[in-house]
Amino acid sequence: MKRLILGTLSLVAVLLAFFAFMWLLDNRFSNFEGGAELYVRPGDRPEAVIDSIAAQTKIKHPKRLERVFANYSLDRLMQPGHYRVGSHMPSVYVARMLRHGWQSPVNLVLSGTLRRPCDIARKISRQMMVDSATVMAAFEDDALLARLGASRTTLFSLFMPDTYEMYWTDDIGKILERQKKAVDAFWTEENLALAAAQGLTRHEATVVASIVKGESNYAPEFPKIAGVYLNRLDRGMKLQADPTIAYCYDYSMNRILYRHLSIDSPYNTYLYAGLPPGPIAVPTRACLEAVLHPDRGNGNLYFCADPSFNGTHRFSTTYGEHLRNAGEFQRALGKRAADKKKASV
Repeated sequence: MKRLILGTLSLVAVLLAFFAFMWLLDNRFSNFEGGAELYVRPGDRPEAVIDSIAAQTKIKHPKRLERVFANYSLDRLMQPGHYRVGSHMPSVYVARMLRHGWQSPVNLVLSGTLRRPCDIARKISRQMMVDSATVMAAFEDDALLARLGASRTTLFSLFMPDTYEMYWTDDIGKILERQKKAVDAFWTEENLALAAAQGLTRHEATVVASIVKGESNYAPEFPKIAGVYLNRLDRGMKLQADPTIAYCYDYSMNRILYRHLSIDSPYNTYLYAGLPPGPIAVPTRACLEAVLHPDRGNGNLYFCADPSFNGTHRFSTTYGEHLRNAGEFQRALGKRAADKKKASV
């Protein structure tokens, strides 16, 4: 009888030790040899998530992970989101993370040339769970834009190119609210005063900055380009800004020709004096700063591309000087075309 009792106690101890070890295996010990990035969409199955982890790192005990996922009913309760699985994590933590939506933030990067709403929509949808059609619908939602202090005309002024830490599942409303917060943060009382010193409102400064963005990617020249357009505005001259013509044609052309300049649009600054109704692209912070701190030179009114094709411009105060600069550039352009044709023969 004593042996039976001892044997039973020994068996119970072994079982307890086994279950304790299994508990520790699931709850305390790491089940992964490395990290993994998970993007879980609505309707994804736990098996697909496990496959995604396995494709990125070794799972030490795959069956244990499957059991834990089943115990936490992830087939019904798994939350969409972006998650990071760390090499230190036990299976239970990963299951809880997926069940309760303990997301890891992602970086939403808005950079480069943002000159059409569809460009912005694609950029957002490639980085966030929201699809581009939903983003475009938001851009045409007058009530939503009005709540954000914007409109379809001023849409581009709602964005500030930068890197933003957000949750992958954030909807377009939250994304736009984050953009508005960043733009509003730029427009301090000091910057509003700097704009007023140039004779501009916040909206007008943004429009000029968008034209500057359309003219060049060479940041050191932004203040001089801004200065040219501000000098023209002060003199009551038409801006005659090529980027506004490109905007009229939805940026569909490689070169702007004389015949393009007659298009009847309030954005055609060759046809209508003053500023266009709204920005023609999303201006960068550097372009906005250039408008607030312009380099007006000695009253520069013109500029054209440098004939060395180095991405810079030649600035001038008189139309005669501008014509000489433009003629030199056209001759260089013709020579380059001829050289290219000769090389291809």
